[in-house]
Amino acid sequence: MSLANWLADHYEEKGPVAWLAFFLEAFAALVLMALMFLTCADVLGRYLFDNAVDGSVELTELAIALIVFAEMPVITWRGTHVIVDILDKWLGKTVVFVLSVVSSLLISASLYFLAARMMTQAERSIRREVVTEYLEMPVGYIVQYIAVMSYATAALMITYGLYRLYREYSR
Repeated sequence: MSLANWLADHYEEKGPVAWLAFFLEAFAALVLMALMFLTCADVLGRYLFDNAVDGSVELTELAIALIVFAEMPVITWRGTHVIVDILDKWLGKTVVFVLSVVSSLLISASLYFLAARMMTQAERSIRREVVTEYLEMPVGYIVQYIAVMSYATAALMITYGLYRLYREYSR
């Protein structure tokens, strides 16, 4: 079975979005596996050799940032955020729909402006050569990654909101 057929069988998304989702999930899975190996090595090193892995806390923080921001666009497109729907049955279908579209637009705009600010901060960190405290890894590139993934999430959120609007009114 080819990868394209496997994607078609296992992903709801179609076309390039399925490939993007697969790539981001595979990347997050690889980083999570590396984080698992790092944690095992750190724990074994602490208890068996009385010597922890140098910089494991920084590497764990960076890995968590990579995982969270790799999955954020996928979760956004699928609409699998945590949703509190306590008032949905009293507000009515139309009000809930309008609120969901408005929230999609607000979240998208917020993510866009946050990403723009993060990109400015990343450029400044790169220009000033800001590094992590222990391993002295450049911080700016991680912040750029977070900004790019926030831009992608904003774009996917707006397309998801428009898709929901189209889907709802085409019925």
